[in-house]
Amino acid sequence: MVVTTRVRLNRLSSSTRNAGLTEEVFLGDEIVASEGYVLAVRILTDKSNYNVMEDTSGRMVELRSGDVMAGTLGSRRALRGYAGEVPSVISVGDTIDVLNLGGILGRCTSQNPDIGPPFQAEVLGAVLSFPALGDRVGRPAHIRDRAIAPAEVLHCTVPVVYVAGTCMNAGKTVAATELVRGLSRGGLRVAALKLTGVSLMRDALSMRDAGAVAALTFNDAGAASTHAGMTVPVARGLMNKLVEPLGARPDVIVAELGDGILGEYGVQDILRAPDLTKYGAAYVMAAPDPVACWGAREIMRDDFNLPITVITGPATDNAVGRDYITASLGLPAHNARRDAEGMIERVREALEVWHAANGGAA
Repeated sequence: MVVTTRVRLNRLSSSTRNAGLTEEVFLGDEIVASEGYVLAVRILTDKSNYNVMEDTSGRMVELRSGDVMAGTLGSRRALRGYAGEVPSVISVGDTIDVLNLGGILGRCTSQNPDIGPPFQAEVLGAVLSFPALGDRVGRPAHIRDRAIAPAEVLHCTVPVVYVAGTCMNAGKTVAATELVRGLSRGGLRVAALKLTGVSLMRDALSMRDAGAVAALTFNDAGAASTHAGMTVPVARGLMNKLVEPLGARPDVIVAELGDGILGEYGVQDILRAPDLTKYGAAYVMAAPDPVACWGAREIMRDDFNLPITVITGPATDNAVGRDYITASLGLPAHNARRDAEGMIERVREALEVWHAANGGAA
């Protein structure tokens, strides 16, 4: 017999937004221990750093011991953050960890010393959904509720600027945001996508603020985080959504690939998908140092048979890195913070070449 209780949430994490929760929810004591299901938890600890949570509006709010939060079961494999997984069994009263700022919940298996241990939380129950009017029996809420469906066929024929990196925190979002801003100011309708990573609205909101006519993430497709085997159908579904009759109808899509090209979030699958790379008009690579730049060139050329349009990120912070990239690797190098126009111009040139090769059709 399922036991239900009513609780008031004072923290709704952004990862739960597809579930359409209100502050008052009903909880069940039967928990499905699988990615994407929504739980209510009570925060048990206080932290002095990495101590905020992104809510469903995109605001960062402080988490304190005693807060009752709605979070989403998921995994994380972050080099500079937490690694964690969904436990095989979860019961009311168990302790679980908050793995990222978007409210992803799981068991922490490894942590970065720079941010300390994660928040711990007591499991209060599975948040219940009542999808049909008049339903008296709820079912465990999942973030695929109201989500954009993955697709097996790509209908979108809009050119895509892929922004990838060699690791997290390499400058991908800064580059993507500046590309959205520059291309939009140049008169194009630009849509933005975040195709891989762990659920967080922040990057998509930054691109929307920069002028994107639409900004979607894999979370909009019902995924808490991404991994190999699922990113290509999700990417197709998101791209198709943009070109629906009532969609954004962009001239170009800027698609950020979260994490790195050697990470565990399924970036490689996208770069190996012929239908997705067919519309890849430009490939912007963010890298922190010259060795990463060299490795990115080798991997993109030998593993994916894809060109690098321009390199950005910390490796281009001064002339030392830029000189190495241009002289030794033969690639353009433009810092997204200090020389955004140079980066944007390389991408504009690549878009012109793509249009010429594809008969000028978007």
